Amino acid sequence: MTAILYPVAANAEQALASPLGRAAREREALAAAGEAVVFATDPTGPAFATREAAVEAYGGLLDEPWRRLAEQILPGQKLAHAEPTFADGRRWPTAPATPPRTAWRLMVSYWRIGTAARPIETPQARKVRRAGSALDAETLRAIARQPLRPVEPQQPLDIGLFEVRPPDAPHIVMPDE
Repeated sequence: MTAILYPVAANAEQALASPLGRAAREREALAAAGEAVVFATDPTGPAFATREAAVEAYGGLLDEPWRRLAEQILPGQKLAHAEPTFADGRRWPTAPATPPRTAWRLMVSYWRIGTAARPIETPQARKVRRAGSALDAETLRAIARQPLRPVEPQQPLDIGLFEVRPPDAPHIVMPDE
């Protein structure tokens, strides 16, 4: 199996046009950039109404695995959240008659130079929700896109209410009935 060589660049446009180098791992990207790097996937280029139009425009660019097309919902639309109905043996209501408008964009995965402009740094969603503060739409989108992070390291599993550890073998959990 061959590793994917991702471009090392300051932004997605530079990754397509003239990257500083290519690297499969962070330490290789660090050597190519000479400074800190972070892995990023960013949209670039114009939005296309259909996938076929985007494939026709980008053509051979899509041959590389670090470049792909992604469908995105266009901003500024009012989207209603689906509430479970639990009626007539169905959990979810039927889909809306008109789906949201979408566009196809080219997504580029690359090693971004750490000193380059970064996307908005967002707080954890649970902290924002507890604070009850109002957020702008861009911050909400950034929070939705960020990976989940644990509040604290995972603790070892507890034993159940009716389980005990025998004194002569504390590594064993036995049912106590």
